[in-house]
Amino acid sequence: MDSLKTSVAIDPALAGERHGLSGLRGRRPGWMLASLLGGMFLGNVDIAVVNVAIPSIRDHLRASGGQLELIVSGYTLAYAMLLITGARLGEIRGRRWTYLVGLAVFTLSSLACGLAPGSAALVGARVVQGVGAALMVSQVLTSIQVHFDGSARRRALGAYTGVLGASSVIGQALGGVLVAADIMGTGWRPIFLVNVPIGAVLMATSYVFLPDDETLEQKKLDALGVALLSLGLFLLVTPLILGPDAGWPLWTWLCLAASLPVFALFARWERGIARRAGDPLMNVALLARKHVALALVSQAATRAGYFALLFVLALFLQQGLGKSAVYSGLIPIAWVATFALVGPILGRAGARVRMLAAPVGGLLMTVSFAAVAAGAHSTGWLIALLGVGGIGYGAAFSGTLAHLTESVEARYAPDVSGLFNTTLQIGGTLGVAVFGTVYLDLVARGRAPSAAFSTTNAVLAAVSVAASALILFAERATPGATRLEDTDQ
Repeated sequence: MDSLKTSVAIDPALAGERHGLSGLRGRRPGWMLASLLGGMFLGNVDIAVVNVAIPSIRDHLRASGGQLELIVSGYTLAYAMLLITGARLGEIRGRRWTYLVGLAVFTLSSLACGLAPGSAALVGARVVQGVGAALMVSQVLTSIQVHFDGSARRRALGAYTGVLGASSVIGQALGGVLVAADIMGTGWRPIFLVNVPIGAVLMATSYVFLPDDETLEQKKLDALGVALLSLGLFLLVTPLILGPDAGWPLWTWLCLAASLPVFALFARWERGIARRAGDPLMNVALLARKHVALALVSQAATRAGYFALLFVLALFLQQGLGKSAVYSGLIPIAWVATFALVGPILGRAGARVRMLAAPVGGLLMTVSFAAVAAGAHSTGWLIALLGVGGIGYGAAFSGTLAHLTESVEARYAPDVSGLFNTTLQIGGTLGVAVFGTVYLDLVARGRAPSAAFSTTNAVLAAVSVAASALILFAERATPGATRLEDTDQ
């Protein structure tokens, strides 16, 4: 709390927002939070909802395999590339303005997706939709960290976690229902068109209830930093998305290798701007804080485990056990539903519980993966163990998020928001790419699907142990009152 008060006194961008509440005078915090979380809900639903509609899109638009991949991955790629840039843009132009622009872009591009006459137009609209999602979602965590404090912030973060989990469930279910309904012969189109009225309502509520915030228009957006970061993320994420289906050709490895020097150049450029008292896109010195870096790596590992499980489980159930797509879509709901419940509960827990939540959550994920690895593959066991894993991931997610937002000064909220959300996207993509490849390679080498599934889960259990240890080390390494300026010296 002391560090928050000190940072508010120093930073003119937060002046007048003592305790994070003065910016809400005349507003209704509940409506503000609902408007923000509504945008995040839409952005996350559209990551998953299109997967269910791919067969319908292929049949109606006669799209090629490559085009179908771009329809799915174009959104994810644009979304992941611009989260950090969106967070900084919100600081410069105002979070309210940036959120409204992102929501408008997302809503209009959803309309374009739903009316797309061909696959090329749909690919383009999906990329623009990802841009809009990044602009609005990157403001949500920043706004919570700046405008809420104490127990109100913890409850808001709990709601953030709950909505994130619920969006995954609803995205899967909604896509299937709308495609199956084939409303007026429109097939897959309603999965995008449904965003339009929802987006319009959110535009109205956000315009009314989001508080005006002071901007830093005297600051300039670091254009070269944006270019370098976007290039680095493009080189990293693109092969992770397309590599598994392409069989990991040479270009994927060249892109991954090339991303490293680009990120190094980006970090060097950002440090140079900071030394010259300029306006860096990202305060890379934040990553020099051991407790921040370890927490982000831990979250990337748990996120990778979660996404890997969803992907590998679907393959095992349908290709290994011959179950239907409906069956394989319903089984993971146990994980996602329990994940959505944990955040709101922890938001009302004490400091000691919140501190233990993340490492204990990683261990619960370990138990879930290890039991599946031991052969618990029946429907009853899978549902029960996925429920345990969901509780574990919910605790790890909420605990890590609380650790980051409570241990870093509020004026670095854009950096925390951008880094955390980008970590989620990269971690999830990495999980599917690495562990999906492990499972498929084992099956291709003649291993029985059940044996390949068990082996993959054993590796995921080991990753979860490592993630639990990392967040425990991060919490122990958290300084009582370390300032970012001190780490910059």
